[in-house]
Amino acid sequence: MTAPSTMTAKPRAGILSILKTAVINAAVALVLFSLMVGIRTEAGSSGQLTYWTRLGELASLVGVVFGGSIVIELLRQWIGPSGAERLVPPAVQSGMSFVGRFLAPALLIFALLVPVLFYDQRYILDLAILVLTYVMLGWGLNVVVGLAGLLDLGYVAFYAVGAYSYALLATNFGWSFWICLPLAGILAALWGVMLGFPVLRLRGDYLAIVTLAFGEIIRLVIINWQSLTGGPNGVSSIPRPTLFGIPLDSSDDGLAAKLGIEYSPTHRIVFLFYVILALALLTNWVTIRLRRLPIGRAWEALREDEVACRALGINTTTTKLTAFATGAMFGGFAGAFFATRQGFISPESFTFQESALVLAIVVLGGMGSQLGVALAALAMIGGFELFRGLETYRMLVFGMAMVLIMIWRPRGLIGHRAPTVYLTKAQAISSDLVKEGHG
Repeated sequence: MTAPSTMTAKPRAGILSILKTAVINAAVALVLFSLMVGIRTEAGSSGQLTYWTRLGELASLVGVVFGGSIVIELLRQWIGPSGAERLVPPAVQSGMSFVGRFLAPALLIFALLVPVLFYDQRYILDLAILVLTYVMLGWGLNVVVGLAGLLDLGYVAFYAVGAYSYALLATNFGWSFWICLPLAGILAALWGVMLGFPVLRLRGDYLAIVTLAFGEIIRLVIINWQSLTGGPNGVSSIPRPTLFGIPLDSSDDGLAAKLGIEYSPTHRIVFLFYVILALALLTNWVTIRLRRLPIGRAWEALREDEVACRALGINTTTTKLTAFATGAMFGGFAGAFFATRQGFISPESFTFQESALVLAIVVLGGMGSQLGVALAALAMIGGFELFRGLETYRMLVFGMAMVLIMIWRPRGLIGHRAPTVYLTKAQAISSDLVKEGHG
């Protein structure tokens, strides 16, 4: 006789428990959406506050939350803890991994062909430049947050330093973009080192607070130092980049006139697209190379456990400073490009919201994952534009989509925390090194 199986099915929650959860979620949604959707306020013609209610739309949202809670609870019971394996067959999982190997090259080829495919669509070209700018910012912050594990909420400060460095050098001294670009990166890296020294002993929430304060200090300095930065008025008439000294305009010395072709404003947009694409690819290449060097492994050790990192003899001071300086340098490059792209900069472009957006891109894509950051930037920036037709509801829909992604993929779209260097096979230890003999 065989012993009865000790495995028992997990008792399913009753309908009352499911309804209780759904009612609680609906009540929370009612409280949150009452002021966001139920009541709409605007300033009247004479300055008075006018408001009106949208109870029907509020009831619809609460009903969706109530019904969705019931569906989620039922799926949670039916699928169970191993539901992901049953929901996605092994054949599909292997196919997804096969596609994933070719995803990065496919995205690169598509990026190279964007100006060719959408040459006559200025809106898509501008959106692609914006996406690549945030991809570069995300890869720069990924060095600090994803590789070194240092929570930085003031990354926009380096973005601002790079933008104002280029703007002031170009407008006051007449230097070209290609001369000012490395200088902007160097100045931003210098400010990264200056930020790194005061926070050497801080970690976690305390580090986040200090970096947040640093970002606000830079913004307030830009606003109040009017003799240098122009204050709230910003800096205008910032020179555009040239191609080997040849301007991309309609003048007789322009590129179109020298090539004997008809001038089009799209030429400059395409040129700017390839410039930011080259800067983003440079950021990616340098980051990947640094990860394989001793400094990259030191960043990963610092991210995993700072105490163990010190015990291994790693100098955490230089490790933190190099992480801050490297990430800040890439932020400075992106800021210089932003200044020459816009032709005008002001303090309103460098608020805490920018830091939060870049950090959300890094976390959503997966800290430490280069491909994940690129996909997250494409989803967040491009998705935000996709929901623009929803008007007042686009922020709500976009926020709900982010919450759902973080619930289903808590480590990001592509979670990657594997060490750069590891042993591929077990190695025997010499008998001279162990007490018991051969290891």
